[in-house]
Amino acid sequence: MFPRSLYTFVMYLLTPVILFRLARRGLHYRSYLGRWRERFGFFPAPGFRQSIWIHAVSVGEVNAAVPLIEALMRQYADLPFVITTITPTGSERVQKLFGGRVFHVYLPYDLPASVARFLERVKPRLGVIMETEIWPNLFHECARRQIPLVVANARLSEKSLRGYGPVRPLARLAIRSARHVAAQSSADARRLLELGADPARLSVLGNIKFDMAVPEDLAGTGRRLREQWGPHRPVWIAASTHEGEELPVLKAHAAVLRRFPDALLLIAPRHPERFRPVALACRSLGFTTRTRSEDECAGAASQCFVVDTLGELLHYYAAADVAFVGGSLVPIGGHNVLEPAALSLPVVVGPNTFNFEAITASLVEEGGAAQIADADALGATITRYLADQDSRRRMGAQARLVFERERGAVGRNMAAIERVLAGE
Repeated sequence: MFPRSLYTFVMYLLTPVILFRLARRGLHYRSYLGRWRERFGFFPAPGFRQSIWIHAVSVGEVNAAVPLIEALMRQYADLPFVITTITPTGSERVQKLFGGRVFHVYLPYDLPASVARFLERVKPRLGVIMETEIWPNLFHECARRQIPLVVANARLSEKSLRGYGPVRPLARLAIRSARHVAAQSSADARRLLELGADPARLSVLGNIKFDMAVPEDLAGTGRRLREQWGPHRPVWIAASTHEGEELPVLKAHAAVLRRFPDALLLIAPRHPERFRPVALACRSLGFTTRTRSEDECAGAASQCFVVDTLGELLHYYAAADVAFVGGSLVPIGGHNVLEPAALSLPVVVGPNTFNFEAITASLVEEGGAAQIADADALGATITRYLADQDSRRRMGAQARLVFERERGAVGRNMAAIERVLAGE
C-alpha cells in the first residue's frame, strides 16, 4: 500500500523539479513563466459560491469539453462557472472560447494546502473532471468537503493503467470517491474497473468529442483558402505533430512532391514551442515555406505552410484533401481524429493511437481511416490517396458516417450530472 501521506511527501520533494521544468519550458514558450502563484492556489477569490467547476488539461481537452460546457451553461445559467487547465495553451483556448463568461485559473499542484486554497476560493457545487485526471489529494479533499465529482468522457489506455504502478491503490481510492465515472467506451470501462472504479457509479456514455459543433461556413472557409493557394493543387495536412514526427512528415512530403510537384503540405505542430523549429526544418530541407503568423497565407509557389497559431485547425482541415493526425508515429497515443472525420476527410494515423483507441478502430473498420505501420509508409500512403479522388470521397463519406452515428454523448453525460446534483 502506498499511503497518501507518502505520496504527498514525494510531491513536495518533486515540486522544485516541477518548477525547474516549468521554467525550462518557459524559455521556449514565455507563458509558462507567468501566473505561478495560481499553481499553488494563490489568486484573488472571485467572490461567488456554488460554482460549476470543469477541469480540462490542455487545448485538446478544452476543445472536447466545449459541447458539454455549453450545455451546462444553458442548463445552469444562474450559477457561476470555473474552468481550470494546466497548460498556457489550454488557458488561451479557454479565454478565446469563453472570455468573461467563466472564471479561469490554473489547477493547483496536488498538494493539500494548494488544493484547499483553490477550493476555498472557487467554492464549487460540482466538479467535472474531463477524461481521466486522477489526483489523489484533490479527489480526497473534494470528498471530505462533500463536493461531488463527475469524471466525464473518461478514458484509460492499457499504457496508462500500467503506468499507475505502485500508486494504483491511491488511484483506486481517488476514483472511488467520484460520484460518477462516464466512460467513453466499454474497453475504457473495463480498464477503469480494473483500476478500482465503483461499478455502481460507472457507465458507458460514449465520447462527447463526437458532439463537436461544425461551423456552417467551414466549407466556404476551406474553398476560400484553396483559391488563395491554387484551387486544383493537391493539399494534405499533418496535424498536431510532435518532435520525432515532423522530419518523417517532411520526408513524406518530398515523396509526394515527386509525384505531384505542385502539392502543398500544411503542417500544424501540437505545441507552440515547436512552431519555429518546424519552420526552420522546412526551410533547411529546401522547401519553399510560409507561416501563418508571418505571411498569413500560403502562396501558389509554397510547398510547405506552417500553421503556427492555435484554434484554427478546423479551417485548415476544411481546405485539405487528406489528413495525417499526429502523436501517432511516436508513443504519444494520437490526437483527435474526429475533427477531420467530421469534415468528411480521409484520415491517416500511425501505429500509436491508444488515446483514441475505440474511435480509431471504428474509423479503420468502417473504411474512413487508414493506419500505417510506421513512418516509412506515410509518403506512399498520402500519395496514393491524393492520386485517387474516388477513394478519398469514399473514405471521407465513411468517416463522416462514423462521426454522425456516435453523436449524443453530451446529452447522456448531462443526464448523469443532473442525477449527481439531485443527490441520486
